[in-house]
Amino acid sequence: MEHVISGVAKFQKEVFPTKEARFRKLANGQNPEVLFITCADSRIDPNLVTQTEPGELFICRNAGNVVPPHSNETGGTTASIEFAVAALGVSHIVICGHTDCGAMKGAIAPEKLDRLPHVREWLGHCRSATEVVRARCGELGTEQLDAVTCENVVQQLQNLRTHPAVATGLASGSLTLHGWLYDIASGEVLYYDVESGGFKPMDETYRAAFTSRAAEAVGNSADEA
Repeated sequence: MEHVISGVAKFQKEVFPTKEARFRKLANGQNPEVLFITCADSRIDPNLVTQTEPGELFICRNAGNVVPPHSNETGGTTASIEFAVAALGVSHIVICGHTDCGAMKGAIAPEKLDRLPHVREWLGHCRSATEVVRARCGELGTEQLDAVTCENVVQQLQNLRTHPAVATGLASGSLTLHGWLYDIASGEVLYYDVESGGFKPMDETYRAAFTSRAAEAVGNSADEA
């Protein structure tokens, strides 16, 4: 804990002064472009991986980067999605899974979670992923961890579409969904390619697609002005 407290002191003395103008602007509100849903795993740092500054990502974290299907029951993830899309107007949502995910290990072997009943119940939201992999591979075990991790991202994207604010954004074309997988050991980030149904390395084609969209949006805004 000592290094955490020391880090606060370093932030206040060395980091904050170099970004003071940004923080003063953020003190009056936020306008993030991206809702970033990822795992609560301590090894994942969304701002570090994406090299973004404070105010650029609206981050929602939980065990297994889970998105419960929309229902009348209110939860933190559901409320965060609704606020990010309907109130803040984010234009992109990223669901980012990662390698060596403990939540996915639990989803594969829920019988080992008897002492963690809340975790076991929460990971019920990942059952569709485990069952798809079981049907595809003919078995389900630790050897299928990577497959389950990838499939979980795909299934959570499906759940995301059931949320009214998200469905509205998709229908109007104001919202784009992304499925990512972060490899802790290599630093590589893969993206889910809808056409192929698989995960691919982020290449210039993927990056260019969104660079051109951003440029087009700026141009449209200028025309309207």
